[in-house]
Amino acid sequence: MKKVFLLLFASLTIVAQACNGNSDKTDGTSESKVPADSPRLTLTDFTDVAAATIDGVVHIKTEMKQLTPMYQSFFGLLIPQGVQEQVYSAFGSGVIISADGYILTNNHVVQDAERIIVTLNDRRELSAKLIGTDPATDLALIKINATDLTFIPFGNSDEAKIGEPVLAIGNPFNLTSTVTSGIISAKARNVNIIENTRGVESPIESFIQTDAAVNSGNSGGALVNGKAELIGIVTAIASGDGFYTGYSFAIPSNLAYKVVGDLKEYGYVQRAYLGVQVTELTSSMAKEIGTTTFKGLYITRITPDYSAYNAGMREGDIILKLNNVEINTYAELMEEMGRHSPGDKIDVQYERAGKTNTVKVTLLNSQGNTQIIRNNKR
Repeated sequence: MKKVFLLLFASLTIVAQACNGNSDKTDGTSESKVPADSPRLTLTDFTDVAAATIDGVVHIKTEMKQLTPMYQSFFGLLIPQGVQEQVYSAFGSGVIISADGYILTNNHVVQDAERIIVTLNDRRELSAKLIGTDPATDLALIKINATDLTFIPFGNSDEAKIGEPVLAIGNPFNLTSTVTSGIISAKARNVNIIENTRGVESPIESFIQTDAAVNSGNSGGALVNGKAELIGIVTAIASGDGFYTGYSFAIPSNLAYKVVGDLKEYGYVQRAYLGVQVTELTSSMAKEIGTTTFKGLYITRITPDYSAYNAGMREGDIILKLNNVEINTYAELMEEMGRHSPGDKIDVQYERAGKTNTVKVTLLNSQGNTQIIRNNKR
């Protein structure tokens, strides 16, 4: 069966009601529960890490209302009788990232929600406030009014290695506090599942791929390493029927960390751009353009008077590194750029005519400047 990529929407229930019916790396005061001398996660013992992180993952229920037409049968004809209100409930997961109640989840878990209810692992139910969303990364930040919460500290997703054991924690099928294990199968995966909803921004997909079992309801849950650190936010599975078939995807924590900071401060993610269109370099393309380089991204188009152009880069250049990080795929480029803000200066290493050059590029926003863009609807 041909596989398709699915965002991990949880089970959806519908309750029909009449219209008048009842209807930063974030600082915190609490510490992670992982013992100071706890060994790294092994392939046989997950208990310490699970105990340290399970209270840091929450169940999220959202409610949305929709008006639908009502009809009455009259001699076989359906006669319009106004509208009725339906309440839709959906379920997902979230990760507590600070002791004072900030929770990171997926945008698709909370988008369009009129009410967000968080259930902690100790069964307390609390209403949550939406702080901000970033559709380009499918991330959202919400907050509950609570203190001294167990939270999961951010880890460095760049240090995550293929083959490294990990745990996925969430609420599949509306079952709370579920832990599964696996390994990191791949990094920097681009599977084209995030929609471009803000018009000017390209979706940022550079997922961590894992074989830890996840299903509907795991959306927004935690992917943690052997040091009980958050290295990813679980967001999607590859499946033909909506059920787990062997691998799934998580948003890297380093990208999520930047999004969280911007949403808290501005209500909007400050995104930076190089102003280039690129294609991944292949051996046949390298032969065609006459280069011995088989790595990097070939610039097919460059925007005049924009970041890369202003630094002296041109069409035909081959991007090799950003801030000394090798860039060989479009996903890697988008992930690295997603960590920066307009006004940041980064080193870009590129090849031109067989010669390697490094320039310092001042990054600009979608409007071609370095000004802060705020969400005025907050």
